[in-house]
Amino acid sequence: MRQDAYDLMTSTGSQEACRAFENAVYGLATHRPSTGIALSAALAADPDHIAAHALKGFANLILARAELKPVAAGALADAARALTRRDGGTRDEQVLVAALEEACAGSFHAAVSVLETGFAERPATFLPFKIAHALRFMTGDRAGMLVSARRAAEAAPQNGPATGFIQGCLAFALEEAGHYDDALKAGERAVSLQPDDSWGLHAVSHVHEMRADTQRGIDWLEDSRGAWSRCNNFSFHMAWHLALLHLERGDHARVLELYDDEVRPQQTDDFRDMANAVSLLWRLNRMGVHVGRRWEELSAVARGRQTDTTLIFAALHTLAALVAIGDQQAAQALVVEIEAKALGSDDQARVAAEIGIPMARMLAGMGAPADRQMLDRMMLNLPKIGGSNAQRDFFILALAQALGQTGDHVGLSHVGMVRGNLKREDRLLRSIRRAAQMQPSA
Repeated sequence: MRQDAYDLMTSTGSQEACRAFENAVYGLATHRPSTGIALSAALAADPDHIAAHALKGFANLILARAELKPVAAGALADAARALTRRDGGTRDEQVLVAALEEACAGSFHAAVSVLETGFAERPATFLPFKIAHALRFMTGDRAGMLVSARRAAEAAPQNGPATGFIQGCLAFALEEAGHYDDALKAGERAVSLQPDDSWGLHAVSHVHEMRADTQRGIDWLEDSRGAWSRCNNFSFHMAWHLALLHLERGDHARVLELYDDEVRPQQTDDFRDMANAVSLLWRLNRMGVHVGRRWEELSAVARGRQTDTTLIFAALHTLAALVAIGDQQAAQALVVEIEAKALGSDDQARVAAEIGIPMARMLAGMGAPADRQMLDRMMLNLPKIGGSNAQRDFFILALAQALGQTGDHVGLSHVGMVRGNLKREDRLLRSIRRAAQMQPSA
């Protein structure tokens, strides 16, 4: 049994495997493209490295692609076999494998519970904390994310190798809860402790965006390029934030330049990359900006994902792309898939039932919420889609536009008021309001 640099107890006897796995965990924390290589190196040095198998499983699930579910299940099976060969492994390894089993069964909430119960006495053990943070992010559990991050930050050693990364997670959780002053302090501390903490950098950029402090946000991101430009596709997301700040300033030429060079430099079908691209082009269209043939490149990806409802957040962005390119047949088919998803029993089935279906129907042009009760339910359930406040703002804006187009001025005002609790009114919402004034009242 050995304790790695991030406080995880493993049963590996290989120093090489231990070193490679620590590199993988560091890569996870810093969003480095070398993470997968390091993980493969750990398993090459020790094919029974239980935590490496578990991390591989979680990494594939977090990608939220239907075809990767069997890969995650295979990692779970490999981890279970390794546990047997290691006489049950360590307690830490047992907890990771049990959590992965819940996640593979479609219950991220249960997986988080297993992780946090299993590491209750050591909440700053970085890998289980970071996995739980990521799962809470995907399920929209803002309250749980903040409680967990505070607990880990209190338990973390002052100068531990993961302390800066934990502070970055705390900063993000504080921002998502609307505690912007505290988030700014925690994010700046995170970066001072760990300059490679792109998640902490990211949290601070969120604060500036929510406060409509565009120049400070632009300066922050430009000054930290040396860190986030070395990331994997997370760098595309950081560029997306930069583009949103320039969009608010009305610099459409710079936004399009960022889109081509940094937001969508590769034609990937990663749902996070698609969410960046779809939501940015949608905003540009609503502001009257001609985006050329940029939607066409997204169309093949969207059509290829029109039956994938692994993650409702991803499916709704796919749907928005299908609507944007005018493929109503594919859009209707995806709405039907989301309706079918809601009949299941896993976490995402509940998300589909509670918010996915009404949001999908609205995006597909089937109408805005019919009454105030339905609108209130949609706004209340929106966080369950997952993602950040900034990412979910796309859905709020789409909802506002749909209400405005139907002449529901009261509903539009209500949505604007709820949104204003987290984000200051911006150019696009003002534009939607002006267009709504030209519509007769519902």
